[in-house]
Amino acid sequence: MRAGRVSVNGKIASELGTKADWQHDHIVVDGKRIQPETAEHHLLFYKPKGVVTTLSDPEGRPAIHEYLRGIPERLYPVGRLDFHSEGLLILTNDGELANRVLHASTALPKTYWVKVGGRPTQEQIERLRAGVYVDGRRTAPAQIRWLEASRASGRERERAGVYRTSTDNPWLEVVLIEGRHHQIRKMFLSIGHPVEKLKRVAIGKITIGKLKSGQMRPLTEIEVRYLRQATERENKRPAPRATASRPGRAPKRAPNRAGRAPERSPRRTRE
Repeated sequence: MRAGRVSVNGKIASELGTKADWQHDHIVVDGKRIQPETAEHHLLFYKPKGVVTTLSDPEGRPAIHEYLRGIPERLYPVGRLDFHSEGLLILTNDGELANRVLHASTALPKTYWVKVGGRPTQEQIERLRAGVYVDGRRTAPAQIRWLEASRASGRERERAGVYRTSTDNPWLEVVLIEGRHHQIRKMFLSIGHPVEKLKRVAIGKITIGKLKSGQMRPLTEIEVRYLRQATERENKRPAPRATASRPGRAPKRAPNRAGRAPERSPRRTRE
């Protein structure tokens, strides 16, 4: 400090014992601002329908920041749910974890319950499972089944607001490993069955549980550890192993540029 390397709020602090407040004062050492380490916070939020997944909205629509009042840390949503959809969102100030969860290579599955207009045929369901073209790109394979055929219990459906299913306007369970803009809505629209309701009920193994619309809770240490391990495991997939040749047979030789297998070298005779 006596060397004049420390400044507080733009003024050199050369006297030992000078007091400063991390929360309110601008502290600089050797030209670099010093900031305290912030604790990581992770929340699981059940976004209601009719709320935008941003901290503010230029159109004045309800935004998730209204549910974060009283929380001093600035938290950001991991991914998005559109205005007309509802369900699970992770809110965090841990940028590294957020990027890993969002990155396409992690392939962390998200589970949705979807109510559509009209009953799709089995052939149409198979098309969606295999992948359809959305905005000029084919979607990744998806898991799709009728909700009544899923493992969801009656209590779980009731918590998510699904009290009954209809033959004419059925609910389906859709599991995606990617998340493009309005992807599920566009997928079902491509087969002529528009989405009427859409709920995200799980992110990987993390489910709604007892959360109700508009409620949130902290992620447990086990859940945070699971997210780190799941995304790390997918990012560090081992390279595929070479296929072993059958016993007693020599491996096939690669063809040369002319399309012919390379000639074998003459066998050496024992002397």
